[in-house]
Amino acid sequence: MSQTEAPNLILQTDSYKFTHWKQYPPGTEHVYSYLESRGGMFGQTVFFGLQYYLLRYLRGSVVTEDNMVEAERFVEQHLGPGMFNAEGWMHIVRQHGGRLPVVINAVDEGSIVDVHNVLMTIENTDPKCYWLTNYLETLLLKVWYPITVATLSRAIRQVILTALERSGDPSLIDFKLHDFGYRGVSSEETAGIGGAAHLINFKGTDTVAGIRVLQNYYKSAEMEGFSVPAAEHSTITSWGRENEALAYENMLRQFPAGIVAVVSDSYDVYDACAKIWGEALRDKVLEREGTLVVRPDSGNPRETVLKVLEILGEKFGYETNKKGYRVLNPKVRVIQGDAVNYWTIQDMLTAMNRAGWSADNISFGMGGALLQQLNRDTQRFAFKTSSVVVNGEERDVFKDPIEGHEKLSKRGRLALHYRDGAWSTVRASRTAQDAEDRLKPVFRDGEMLVTHRLPDVRKRANRFSDAIRFAAQRWSET
Repeated sequence: MSQTEAPNLILQTDSYKFTHWKQYPPGTEHVYSYLESRGGMFGQTVFFGLQYYLLRYLRGSVVTEDNMVEAERFVEQHLGPGMFNAEGWMHIVRQHGGRLPVVINAVDEGSIVDVHNVLMTIENTDPKCYWLTNYLETLLLKVWYPITVATLSRAIRQVILTALERSGDPSLIDFKLHDFGYRGVSSEETAGIGGAAHLINFKGTDTVAGIRVLQNYYKSAEMEGFSVPAAEHSTITSWGRENEALAYENMLRQFPAGIVAVVSDSYDVYDACAKIWGEALRDKVLEREGTLVVRPDSGNPRETVLKVLEILGEKFGYETNKKGYRVLNPKVRVIQGDAVNYWTIQDMLTAMNRAGWSADNISFGMGGALLQQLNRDTQRFAFKTSSVVVNGEERDVFKDPIEGHEKLSKRGRLALHYRDGAWSTVRASRTAQDAEDRLKPVFRDGEMLVTHRLPDVRKRANRFSDAIRFAAQRWSET
């Protein structure tokens, strides 16, 4: 396959699934499966990203006879003769025009759902394609990634928002966590999906791929993420240590207005703040029409941030706001972009709070910890079958390991309810329609039935939630 050819959907599955068409009970007609978070780091998840996978991989005619021939050759070499379901895939090609005969129901994207609840279901619509439901698990379960990034990003939003409400201006929240993760992820697609998930909660990013995913897959005609001119170590150190002040001065000259961020720890961040920014260039900083954002990029984040704030406060001055916290001269701010994660952000904000500094003074840049240092087990995602139809008879399906009851799976067909601020998963009838069910058909037989717009997704994701926010408040209560 050349780099310009579309991927072969038939081969986008785990190897053992090539043989599963032989393993279901004789007479199997329907297989019904669901997705859930079985717990994990947070008590709720932000559902996001399914639309990308449906539009990118499943919509329309996605299987051809050439795909089938290629896949059959591959599987025979990989597993042996007779393992590939040639008849089943040819049925999809000839009877369905290469469109996948499945129906997928899901909660609205951006919804914040308690863990241990169904988020999505899938079932084959053609009885001859009972094997297809779980064949697609490998691709569809990858939605764990954007869900987990969106969940983590939102939890951090609540941490920072709590600090802003206590010590400063909550309206600043949208730009308090900046995505630095582009270079730290495993692939270009990962950057796009994860970067887009972060932008559900914030508007600051350097991960261009995330903006492009939102524009291409979430009906966005707007610019959905923003950045500012910023220095990196190479643009500072190329001047030489003896010319560090000239490098900083050049940043002020090249960007005379607006926000400009300058990494200032190539040598001695405290000396840079006190003697260069705070003395040699102080007048230029104050005369500039905008804000200088000083970026420490090494050391212990908690200690470094506090010391930098104290130096900048001494050199540029500060005011005490109505809440009793110190806010730097508006010409200077700080962004911490090293060793930043969910826990160190709380650590820094706690230290600032105790030292009397407002959260207004700082923003955070988060890279690998935002987009890469998580996995499917962060929120314990699982995709399981809960119902089958065999010879016209519906059967509950479940697992309940004797060593691992926490992996007990759900039984039967499922509906998702939301009442009095709480989510619950209940059994649903195969024929009766549940008016309260929050799972809505989004995909059927190759066609998208619902496409979510980004403003609606953001609106749902930014609704206040005590269940996530309680973790954010723990640090301020100690």
